[in-house]
Amino acid sequence: MEATVATKIIVPLVLGMMMLGMGMSLVTADFKRVLMYPKAVAIGTFGQMILLPLVAFLLVSVMPISPEIAVGVMILAACPGGPGSNLVAMLCKGDAALSVSLTAVSSLLAGFSIPVITHIALGTFLGQQAELDIFKLFDMGVKVCVITLVPIGLGMLIRKKNPMFADRAQKPVKIASVVFLILLVIGIAVKERDNLLSLLEQAGIVGLLLCMLTMTLGYSIARLLRLDIRQSRAIMIEVGIQNAALAFLITTVMLDNTAMAIPVAVYSPVMLTISGFLIAYFNFSTKKVVTVK
Repeated sequence: MEATVATKIIVPLVLGMMMLGMGMSLVTADFKRVLMYPKAVAIGTFGQMILLPLVAFLLVSVMPISPEIAVGVMILAACPGGPGSNLVAMLCKGDAALSVSLTAVSSLLAGFSIPVITHIALGTFLGQQAELDIFKLFDMGVKVCVITLVPIGLGMLIRKKNPMFADRAQKPVKIASVVFLILLVIGIAVKERDNLLSLLEQAGIVGLLLCMLTMTLGYSIARLLRLDIRQSRAIMIEVGIQNAALAFLITTVMLDNTAMAIPVAVYSPVMLTISGFLIAYFNFSTKKVVTVK
């Protein structure tokens, strides 16, 4: 179940490119916007950082899945705010600006949330030492920050210095990231081919339920708290779409366990398929979106 050397090289490369591409789409105003829409950002952040891991924990606790799959699902839930969520939010006629702000906030918080959730998952499902090891948590937090925030910062710097280059570079960077991500999924499938069907069966059901439940709850909570439809759609997408590349990094490189990466590999096509249905529905629906001021 250990990751190959090629995997350990490809995963950080994929994540670095994705974060660089995301950074080239961000400006400082995206962070300042948090102060402009505190209610929407607070609700969206709650959905990403609290609701999502909680739903994941409940699912893996009641479903008959292996401990490695359970840990993989929890790590996936700890990695909110995938770079592609901003595009999906825009295509779903959601509040793209809010989506970008939520992705930026979740990226900043990931260095703290991911080590804690990962540590709890390892202790709960694999029986590893459950006591908080501050040094291990700090080490993982630093690694997560370096591999995510540094490329984001570099991308923002590139955009500030040369906006035209950043605009041109975003598309090829995203395409290259997707290609490498697909190759990574294929590599993990080959690595786990002996028990792949069993793992896919377990992870597929959990992944589908996780995506549908979190999106439904995210949208419902946002509407109940009187956010407008566009903001609610953005929160729904942000809660449902995860940073698969970051989850791959943690499972295959930091924890050196490809079995834990199976839920991540399964979740990626699941969330893309559901996103496709949502994009089609919101674009072909005759219902007019009304923004509440």
